[in-house]
Amino acid sequence: MADYLNTLFFGIYPYIALTVMAVGCVLRYDREPYSWRSGSSQLLRRRQLVWGSNLFHIGVLIVFLGHLAGLLTPIELFDAVGIGHGFKQLMAIVVGGIAGVMCLIGGAMLLYRRLADPRIRRSSSFGDIAILILLLLQLMLGLGTIPVSMGHLDGGEMVKFMAWAQGILTFQSGAARHVADVHWVFKMHLFLGLTIFVVFPFTRLVHMLSVPVRYSWRPGYQIVRTRGSHDARRAGNPGGGTPAE
Repeated sequence: MADYLNTLFFGIYPYIALTVMAVGCVLRYDREPYSWRSGSSQLLRRRQLVWGSNLFHIGVLIVFLGHLAGLLTPIELFDAVGIGHGFKQLMAIVVGGIAGVMCLIGGAMLLYRRLADPRIRRSSSFGDIAILILLLLQLMLGLGTIPVSMGHLDGGEMVKFMAWAQGILTFQSGAARHVADVHWVFKMHLFLGLTIFVVFPFTRLVHMLSVPVRYSWRPGYQIVRTRGSHDARRAGNPGGGTPAE
């Protein structure tokens, strides 16, 4: 039974999660392009946003890139350049721990802002709050792996996760066996991470895939008028004021 569940969660579910994410993102971009946005609440209580947003985004960027490079870089490449598994494990603990704490603090500030400020709470959807809670749970699980990792400073456990991730991407049938005997906190971390892939296309997280390169050749001008010109138009002087710089 344990082998069956391990294969289901870490041998089959990864492909379901990645397929839902890929197909869901394509369909959303094709059918609901105007919903493909971050849905920022920056205009509402901006001062409350700055610290939380900066901590969260910087932290999550470091965590994401660290996981991407750490899991998907071929093990042979680390061996070829002389980076030992123990050193890699220690760097993951230190750098990932600092970035994770930053991200957790920033995310908690953003969640508090959404729940405690009545104006922002009214403008937030269920999905906005739910995905933030999921991300915070994932961060706490990730930080919870650090004490366990401290007992495996030889890097052996990290090699298992690298072999699993690379096995999934190369369609190796026995990839799930690499994580069969790891600590439950790692398994929960992996499972919730895959679940975030599943819900990704249906949340504001899709804006992570967008790079605003089209602004470089966007036709025409975006005219933004000052408050004075807006008031002048309402008073019957449509020519009042000048476009703001």
